[in-house]
Amino acid sequence: MAFSFFPKEIQFFELLVEQNGKLRDAVAALNGIFQDFVDVENKCKSINIVEEAGNGVSRRISQQLSLTFITPIDREDIHNINISQEDLLNLIKAISTRIGLYDFQLMKFPAKKLVKNLSIMVEEVGRMLERLRERKPVEESAQKVKALKYECEMLLLVALGEVYDIKLTDFVSVMEIVKWTHIYDRIEQAVNQAEALADTIEGVVLKNA
Repeated sequence: MAFSFFPKEIQFFELLVEQNGKLRDAVAALNGIFQDFVDVENKCKSINIVEEAGNGVSRRISQQLSLTFITPIDREDIHNINISQEDLLNLIKAISTRIGLYDFQLMKFPAKKLVKNLSIMVEEVGRMLERLRERKPVEESAQKVKALKYECEMLLLVALGEVYDIKLTDFVSVMEIVKWTHIYDRIEQAVNQAEALADTIEGVVLKNA
């Protein structure tokens, strides 16, 4: 009989994968906003709905942990993956909320590329969770996440340089700088959190190898 990394009766892995599915749905919707800047209000609402559902899954994971004495892997590891995914989902919502509020007319190219990279990072994290279940190495996905993080760092430098090159001619131009600075700050936080989540999963895989 095959060994199950996450016993069926506890279902921690199933819950983490369900949570990751919400995360992937949210980042896909966010990427949709940036790549095709239409119907923004409804796309933002869809992210809010997904985020609420994801928070519900996070609470279920915490409840399971509080009721379970013996866990298939360290309780701390389950908790850290749970919290990391929840934090990333909340950051994605924070980006979409600001996009909905700031009344932009179009998305800047660096922002489009950054969010596209973020969506790929989240996809790789999902693959890492699958390989965690199978107790297989995750180095390939972990390296892809780090490469994307490095590319995002370069993109952020370009993006912020573009923003600070905006000529201050009136209050509108000042607010344009403020708005985009806020957006890039939240994107940077999300990218950093995606890398931290990947590092957490990689650490759990190595600990249980």
